[in-house]
This record gives sequence, structure tokens and C-alpha cells, in this order.
Amino acid sequence: MLYLRYSRCWKRDDVRLYSDEFGKLWLKLSKELKSQMEVGLAPTITEGQLNVLELLKTNERMKPSDLIEYLSTTAAAVTTLLDRMERSELIVRVRDEKDRRIVWVNVTDKGRAECERGTLVREQLLDTYLSRVSAHNQKLLIYLLGKVAN
Repeated sequence: MLYLRYSRCWKRDDVRLYSDEFGKLWLKLSKELKSQMEVGLAPTITEGQLNVLELLKTNERMKPSDLIEYLSTTAAAVTTLLDRMERSELIVRVRDEKDRRIVWVNVTDKGRAECERGTLVREQLLDTYLSRVSAHNQKLLIYLLGKVAN
């Protein structure tokens, strides 16, 4: 089977070659970024906690069940994560005034400060990687990753 791209014919084997190469590079980059993020965020928060703080910052408050969808995890994992965050005073759980069965998760001032710090750590880390290529290629990379992601 042939694929027509950029006015040139590619064989299916070429596409597999690029898929394999892309997969290896993606895995390597993902592992490096995750490892460096964990080091940069330690000892106060984890990358998972940063994700929750960013969600809560955007949405002000959320129910624990709402987080399951965003984090692609189980209810038990969300509960464990929120328990740790509450012990670290990053969040507070508050019962709804009208319906006591509903629990809202809110960010504390400490949580907001850690979210800001975590965002800065990520920006600096990504800037380090992106600075290896020109501004034009950075835009191209973002464009192409957007095409792949969507």
C-alpha cells in the first residue's frame, strides 16, 4: 500500500519505520520529562498532585468524582491522592451546605503557591528542551504534535 505525502510516494514499510522511531523517541522523552519533573517538584508535591492543583485552579472547586475523568484513574486512586494532598495542606475538602452528601475539593493558599512553583518548574524544563531548536522549528514541532494529538 502506498501513502501520498508531500508530493512523494511512501511505502507502508516507511510509515512503520517512522512509527517505530517516533515511538522510541516519545518514550525516551516522556521518561526523561517525568523523571526531571519529579526531581524538580520534590519534596513538596508530585506531578500528579500538580495536575490536580492545576485542575482546581482552573475550575475553582471540584468534586472528587469529577477528577476521575480528568486524571484517567480510579476512585480509590483519587481518594488516596486527595488524602495525601489534604495532609500536606494543599487542598481542603468541604461539605456542600445544601447537600451534605456532596464534598467539594478546594485549593489552599499553600496549594496555590505550590501550583505556581510547579508550573514554573515545568516551564523551565520545557524551555531547556525547546531551546535546542530554533523558534521556527519550535512552532513547527507544536503544530505537528497538535496534528498527531488531534
